[in-house]
Amino acid sequence: MPRNRIITDAIGIGVGVASYGVSFGALGVSSGLDVMQTMTLSLFMFTGASQFALVGVIAAGGSSFAAIITAFFVGIRNFAYAVSMNDLLRVTGLKKILAGHLTIDESTAMALSHKEKGAGPFAFWTTGISVFVFWNLATLLGALAINIAGDPQALGLDAAVVAGFLALLWPQLKTWRLRFLAVASALVALFAFGFTPAGTPILIAGIFAAVVTLGMRE
Repeated sequence: MPRNRIITDAIGIGVGVASYGVSFGALGVSSGLDVMQTMTLSLFMFTGASQFALVGVIAAGGSSFAAIITAFFVGIRNFAYAVSMNDLLRVTGLKKILAGHLTIDESTAMALSHKEKGAGPFAFWTTGISVFVFWNLATLLGALAINIAGDPQALGLDAAVVAGFLALLWPQLKTWRLRFLAVASALVALFAFGFTPAGTPILIAGIFAAVVTLGMRE
């Protein structure tokens, strides 16, 4: 596939995730973070689902520990991505650190879908940079907008947050086992919601999902 087509696809992906970035920026500020703190998460954490999980727990009144652990469980899949990207990119030094930072769902998927000689690494870097730029611009826009609107519901971003999180999750559910695990984990979280502190149901569901996943592999 020509490089210009890869660039076009990468920009399209970046623009596509921007709507979730706006939602994250709004949720970050409405959960109690300021604009700078919200932007710091997007710049240095840069893994959408984990960011949503972290500020979601904080917004629900959960502890910082629960928020961090929940974000860790949500983002643990990136370790597997890093292994496959390390074999493909074969970078060292500062470039390896940058590659690790840009190893997300979209950049990994683009890289693995282009098997042509040299196309995989090019697709990875192009997509990673595109998503990084658009995601952070969108986060800033959402964070600033919520300061003006004062209420996520005024912009409809309360619903967009949930939709964005589900949109990030759905592509990962490629088999019936993963879909079953997602539904079961959601039910565990709902069950725990009535008698555990805020933020804890997500943590319990994450531990449940991790234990069941390990059991499936045995």
